[in-house]
Amino acid sequence: MKHLLFSGKQKLSDLIHANYKLLLVLPRFNIKLGFEDRKVNEVCERYGISPHLFLMVCNVCTFDAYTPGRKEAEQLDIDGLILYLTRSHQDYREHRVPVIKGQLDRLLDYHDKKEEKSVRQFFDGYSTEVINHLHYEENTVFPYIYGLKRGIKSGQYHIKQFEKNHGNIEEKLHDLKNIIIKYLPDQGDAELRNQVLFNLFWLEEDLNRHTLLEERILIPFVQQLEERLNNTGEHE
Repeated sequence: MKHLLFSGKQKLSDLIHANYKLLLVLPRFNIKLGFEDRKVNEVCERYGISPHLFLMVCNVCTFDAYTPGRKEAEQLDIDGLILYLTRSHQDYREHRVPVIKGQLDRLLDYHDKKEEKSVRQFFDGYSTEVINHLHYEENTVFPYIYGLKRGIKSGQYHIKQFEKNHGNIEEKLHDLKNIIIKYLPDQGDAELRNQVLFNLFWLEEDLNRHTLLEERILIPFVQQLEERLNNTGEHE
Protein backbone atom coordinates (compact mmCIF):
# COMPACT_ATOMS: atom_id res chain seq x y z
CA MET A 1 0.00 0.00 0.00
CA LYS A 2 2.91 2.38 0.69
CA HIS A 3 3.53 3.11 -2.96
CA LEU A 4 0.01 4.57 -3.19
CA LEU A 5 0.50 7.14 -0.44
CA PHE A 6 0.67 10.83 -1.25
CA SER A 7 4.07 12.52 -1.16
CA GLY A 8 5.34 16.06 -0.86
CA LYS A 9 6.69 15.95 -4.41
CA GLN A 10 3.22 15.61 -5.93
CA LYS A 11 1.22 18.57 -7.16
CA LEU A 12 -1.41 19.51 -4.59
CA SER A 13 -4.00 19.65 -7.37
CA ASP A 14 -3.30 15.97 -8.10
CA LEU A 15 -4.22 15.10 -4.50
CA ILE A 16 -7.56 16.89 -4.91
CA HIS A 17 -8.27 15.05 -8.16
CA ALA A 18 -7.42 11.77 -6.45
CA ASN A 19 -9.77 12.54 -3.54
CA TYR A 20 -12.08 15.55 -3.96
CA LYS A 21 -13.12 15.27 -0.29
CA LEU A 22 -9.74 16.76 0.59
CA LEU A 23 -11.42 20.06 -0.32
CA LEU A 24 -12.72 19.94 3.25
CA VAL A 25 -9.18 19.51 4.56
CA LEU A 26 -7.65 22.57 2.87
CA PRO A 27 -9.52 25.36 4.75
CA ARG A 28 -8.79 23.60 8.06
CA PHE A 29 -5.13 24.19 7.24
CA ASN A 30 -6.04 27.69 6.04
CA ILE A 31 -4.93 26.73 2.51
CA LYS A 32 -6.76 28.63 -0.23
CA LEU A 33 -7.42 27.38 -3.75
CA GLY A 34 -5.44 28.90 -6.60
CA PHE A 35 -2.11 27.22 -5.82
CA GLU A 36 -1.48 26.56 -9.54
CA ASP A 37 0.92 23.63 -10.16
CA ARG A 38 2.77 23.93 -6.86
CA LYS A 39 3.82 20.76 -5.15
CA VAL A 40 2.60 19.83 -1.68
CA ASN A 41 5.91 20.79 -0.06
CA GLU A 42 5.85 24.19 -1.77
CA VAL A 43 2.29 24.96 -0.69
CA CYS A 44 2.98 23.86 2.87
CA GLU A 45 6.09 26.05 3.03
CA ARG A 46 4.10 29.00 1.68
CA TYR A 47 1.49 28.62 4.45
CA GLY A 48 3.89 27.68 7.24
CA ILE A 49 2.45 24.17 7.58
CA SER A 50 4.32 20.98 8.43
CA PRO A 51 4.33 18.92 5.18
CA HIS A 52 4.66 15.80 7.33
CA LEU A 53 1.43 16.62 9.21
CA PHE A 54 -0.43 17.67 6.08
CA LEU A 55 0.44 14.43 4.29
CA MET A 56 -0.47 12.31 7.31
CA VAL A 57 -3.92 13.94 7.42
CA CYS A 58 -4.44 13.59 3.66
CA ASN A 59 -3.33 9.95 3.70
CA VAL A 60 -5.60 9.02 6.64
CA CYS A 61 -8.49 10.82 4.90
CA THR A 62 -7.88 8.95 1.64
CA PHE A 63 -6.44 5.48 2.25
CA ASP A 64 -8.47 3.24 4.54
CA ALA A 65 -5.54 0.94 5.37
CA TYR A 66 -3.06 3.70 6.20
CA THR A 67 -1.89 3.99 9.80
CA PRO A 68 1.22 6.05 10.59
CA GLY A 69 4.09 4.11 12.15
CA ARG A 70 5.72 4.94 15.47
CA LYS A 71 8.58 6.84 13.81
CA GLU A 72 6.10 8.93 11.84
CA ALA A 73 4.19 9.71 15.02
CA GLU A 74 7.39 10.90 16.72
CA GLN A 75 7.79 13.57 14.00
CA LEU A 76 4.25 14.86 14.49
CA ASP A 77 3.58 18.59 14.81
CA ILE A 78 1.06 18.14 17.64
CA ASP A 79 0.27 21.86 17.86
CA GLY A 80 -0.56 21.87 14.14
CA LEU A 81 -2.76 18.79 14.50
CA ILE A 82 -4.70 20.24 17.43
CA LEU A 83 -5.20 23.47 15.47
CA TYR A 84 -6.49 21.43 12.52
CA LEU A 85 -8.90 19.49 14.76
CA THR A 86 -10.09 22.71 16.42
CA ARG A 87 -10.82 24.28 13.03
CA SER A 88 -12.72 21.10 12.11
CA HIS A 89 -14.83 21.55 15.24
CA GLN A 90 -15.52 25.14 14.27
CA ASP A 91 -16.61 24.00 10.81
CA TYR A 92 -19.02 21.44 12.30
CA ARG A 93 -20.52 23.93 14.76
CA GLU A 94 -20.73 26.97 12.51
CA HIS A 95 -21.41 25.47 9.10
CA ARG A 96 -22.05 21.74 8.65
CA VAL A 97 -24.62 21.18 11.40
CA PRO A 98 -26.46 24.56 10.97
CA VAL A 99 -26.75 24.02 7.19
CA ILE A 100 -28.33 20.59 7.69
CA LYS A 101 -30.64 21.97 10.39
CA GLY A 102 -31.83 24.73 8.05
CA GLN A 103 -32.49 22.27 5.23
CA LEU A 104 -34.23 19.87 7.60
CA ASP A 105 -36.45 22.67 8.94
CA ARG A 106 -37.60 23.52 5.41
CA LEU A 107 -38.16 19.85 4.56
CA LEU A 108 -40.26 19.26 7.68
CA ASP A 109 -42.58 22.14 6.79
CA TYR A 110 -44.19 19.69 4.36
CA HIS A 111 -44.96 17.10 7.07
CA ASP A 112 -47.48 16.85 9.88
CA LYS A 113 -46.69 17.96 13.43
CA LYS A 114 -46.06 14.46 14.79
CA GLU A 115 -43.48 13.60 12.13
CA GLU A 116 -41.94 17.05 12.39
CA LYS A 117 -41.58 16.87 16.17
CA SER A 118 -40.08 13.37 16.10
CA VAL A 119 -37.38 14.20 13.52
CA ARG A 120 -36.57 17.57 15.09
CA GLN A 121 -36.12 16.01 18.52
CA PHE A 122 -33.84 13.33 17.08
CA PHE A 123 -31.70 15.86 15.19
CA ASP A 124 -31.55 18.26 18.13
CA GLY A 125 -30.44 15.41 20.40
CA TYR A 126 -27.78 14.41 17.90
CA SER A 127 -26.56 18.01 17.51
CA THR A 128 -26.28 18.41 21.28
CA GLU A 129 -24.27 15.19 21.54
CA VAL A 130 -21.88 16.34 18.81
CA ILE A 131 -21.36 19.78 20.38
CA ASN A 132 -20.80 18.24 23.82
CA HIS A 133 -18.22 15.85 22.36
CA LEU A 134 -16.37 18.70 20.67
CA HIS A 135 -16.42 20.76 23.88
CA TYR A 136 -15.01 17.76 25.77
CA GLU A 137 -12.11 17.52 23.34
CA GLU A 138 -11.38 21.25 23.52
CA ASN A 139 -11.83 21.68 27.29
CA THR A 140 -10.42 18.37 28.58
CA VAL A 141 -8.40 16.43 25.99
CA PHE A 142 -6.45 19.23 24.30
CA PRO A 143 -5.44 21.00 27.56
CA TYR A 144 -4.34 17.61 28.92
CA ILE A 145 -2.08 17.15 25.88
CA TYR A 146 -0.58 20.62 26.26
CA GLY A 147 0.11 19.78 29.90
CA LEU A 148 1.95 16.61 28.89
CA LYS A 149 4.06 18.66 26.47
CA ARG A 150 5.12 20.82 29.41
CA GLY A 151 6.00 17.71 31.41
CA ILE A 152 2.85 17.76 33.56
CA LYS A 153 0.51 14.80 33.98
CA SER A 154 -2.67 16.16 35.51
CA GLY A 155 -4.54 14.03 38.07
CA GLN A 156 -5.70 10.54 37.13
CA TYR A 157 -6.73 11.36 33.56
CA HIS A 158 -5.35 9.10 30.83
CA ILE A 159 -5.79 9.30 27.05
CA LYS A 160 -7.36 5.80 27.14
CA GLN A 161 -10.41 7.42 28.78
CA PHE A 162 -10.84 9.50 25.63
CA GLU A 163 -10.24 6.48 23.40
CA LYS A 164 -12.80 4.39 25.32
CA ASN A 165 -15.58 6.97 24.93
CA HIS A 166 -14.74 7.83 21.36
CA GLY A 167 -16.65 7.46 18.14
CA ASN A 168 -20.32 6.91 19.13
CA ILE A 169 -21.70 10.09 17.59
CA GLU A 170 -21.70 8.55 14.10
CA GLU A 171 -24.29 5.94 15.18
CA LYS A 172 -27.05 8.49 15.79
CA LEU A 173 -26.32 10.10 12.43
CA HIS A 174 -26.81 6.71 10.77
CA ASP A 175 -30.15 6.34 12.58
CA LEU A 176 -31.28 9.80 11.43
CA LYS A 177 -30.51 8.94 7.81
CA ASN A 178 -32.57 5.76 8.14
CA ILE A 179 -35.53 7.67 9.55
CA ILE A 180 -35.53 10.03 6.56
CA ILE A 181 -34.97 7.24 4.02
CA LYS A 182 -37.31 4.59 5.44
CA TYR A 183 -40.00 6.26 7.51
CA LEU A 184 -40.49 9.94 6.61
CA PRO A 185 -43.31 10.05 4.01
CA ASP A 186 -42.14 11.04 0.54
CA GLN A 187 -43.87 14.37 0.20
CA GLY A 188 -42.84 17.93 -0.43
CA ASP A 189 -39.58 18.91 -2.10
CA ALA A 190 -37.79 15.75 -3.30
CA GLU A 191 -34.65 17.70 -4.25
CA LEU A 192 -34.46 19.24 -0.76
CA ARG A 193 -34.83 15.79 0.77
CA ASN A 194 -31.89 14.56 -1.29
CA GLN A 195 -29.81 17.59 -0.26
CA VAL A 196 -30.44 16.78 3.40
CA LEU A 197 -29.43 13.16 2.87
CA PHE A 198 -26.32 14.02 0.82
CA ASN A 199 -25.18 16.43 3.54
CA LEU A 200 -25.85 13.85 6.26
CA PHE A 201 -23.81 11.23 4.37
CA TRP A 202 -21.05 13.81 3.82
CA LEU A 203 -21.03 14.77 7.51
CA GLU A 204 -21.02 11.13 8.59
CA GLU A 205 -17.96 10.35 6.47
CA ASP A 206 -16.18 13.52 7.54
CA LEU A 207 -16.78 12.74 11.22
CA ASN A 208 -15.55 9.20 10.63
CA ARG A 209 -12.27 10.52 9.15
CA HIS A 210 -12.03 12.98 12.04
CA THR A 211 -12.27 10.03 14.42
CA LEU A 212 -9.62 8.12 12.46
CA LEU A 213 -7.23 11.08 12.66
CA GLU A 214 -7.58 11.06 16.43
CA GLU A 215 -7.30 7.29 16.75
CA ARG A 216 -4.41 6.81 14.32
CA ILE A 217 -2.40 10.01 14.90
CA LEU A 218 -3.40 11.92 18.03
CA ILE A 219 -3.90 9.09 20.52
CA PRO A 220 -0.68 7.15 19.65
CA PHE A 221 1.33 10.37 19.95
CA VAL A 222 -0.21 11.16 23.34
CA GLN A 223 0.44 7.62 24.53
CA GLN A 224 4.12 8.12 23.72
CA LEU A 225 4.11 11.37 25.73
CA GLU A 226 2.49 9.56 28.65
CA GLU A 227 5.07 6.76 28.49
CA ARG A 228 7.96 9.22 28.53
CA LEU A 229 6.45 11.19 31.41
CA ASN A 230 5.71 8.04 33.42
CA ASN A 231 9.32 6.98 32.97
CA THR A 232 10.54 10.28 34.41
CA GLY A 233 8.04 10.08 37.28
CA GLU A 234 6.96 13.74 36.96
CA HIS A 235 3.42 14.68 38.00
CA GLU A 236 1.48 17.79 38.79
